[in-house]
Amino acid sequence: MIFTLLSTLPVLIITSELDYSELVHSAELVSSSSSSSSHLHHKSFNSRKRNCTRDTDIIDRLLNGTGYNKFRIPQEEGMTVVVEIWIQAITSIDELTNDFDMDIYITETWLDPALNFQHMSPCKGNLSLNHQVLDRLWTPNSCFINSKVAQIHNSPFRSVFLMLFPNGTVMVNYRVRVKGPCSLDLSNFPLDLQKCSLIYESFNYNRQEVEMKWSDAEYPVFNLSKIVLPDFDLFEIQTERKQENYPAGMWDELHVTIIFERRFIWYFMQAYLPTYLTIFISWVSFALGSRAIPARTMLGVNSLLAIVFQFGNIMRNLPRVSYIKGIDVWMLVSMTFIFCSLLELAIVGFMVRDETVAKKKQQKKVSGNVCYA
Repeated sequence: MIFTLLSTLPVLIITSELDYSELVHSAELVSSSSSSSSHLHHKSFNSRKRNCTRDTDIIDRLLNGTGYNKFRIPQEEGMTVVVEIWIQAITSIDELTNDFDMDIYITETWLDPALNFQHMSPCKGNLSLNHQVLDRLWTPNSCFINSKVAQIHNSPFRSVFLMLFPNGTVMVNYRVRVKGPCSLDLSNFPLDLQKCSLIYESFNYNRQEVEMKWSDAEYPVFNLSKIVLPDFDLFEIQTERKQENYPAGMWDELHVTIIFERRFIWYFMQAYLPTYLTIFISWVSFALGSRAIPARTMLGVNSLLAIVFQFGNIMRNLPRVSYIKGIDVWMLVSMTFIFCSLLELAIVGFMVRDETVAKKKQQKKVSGNVCYA
């Protein structure tokens, strides 16, 4: 049996060597075929790349020698401009000047048929360009009509991004720092909500020429990251599209309203809690007895001065308004409690003095009767 196995061993070895050589030959054929296919694909890609049109050539053919006029509206029936705003950061809300500062990205999209370059066999699916090319194109000349200050960032270069698509779609993105107005209502201060708003529209073109609309996204205005402010939390962002009638026609206005909720913990620690303690201290005088008039007077007066100083310290950082705020009611009621404790002290002091005078008269009368007897 061992002899039989040993006799078949060379055959197996020869067969294995033959199979291995066939496998190697097959692998070489596959590798050669794959290499040839890859070479043909690479050659075809290079051929297409040589036949496509470069970005600079496309821009040159679109804007030079074609009669393109950036001062003429691309479509006679009117343009539709889609707007989207991304809030990068809200840096401050100033209650004394009624405004807020924030950094935003504004994206505008419209279709310009004169910039269609599908027939030019572009090398890319879209063209990414800078603001120098944008200066040569038609734009809707949009702006925030109610902003106090609005400027495009220039750090380290002008923050304008332009993208052209083969069908003539133009997408422009600006990074802007804007200071906008707030309609502050302090009636419920410090448990209040504050609204800050911006209005975006085309400055030069009315609704018949340029139609402004918000993006179809679920949130056309949204914050890129969590907004953290010392005194406020971002409560809600509202968007609305309105038509405003001017002497020159109807204009589309895109309204964005940012609602902030005040953080009242600081005011609770600096106003409400100390007020509780001050009133409690003023009531300690009731336990001193009717004879400790100087001590009770000192406690009451010092409590009243402390709460007045505290009230003034809070009001110093708020605008001067002619209506009553929520914290005004609280402070005035607190002062009334302390004033009532002082008034009670005066009444008790007056009654104690009458009792003392009556006792002295009684003592004099008794001593007079004793001397007469």
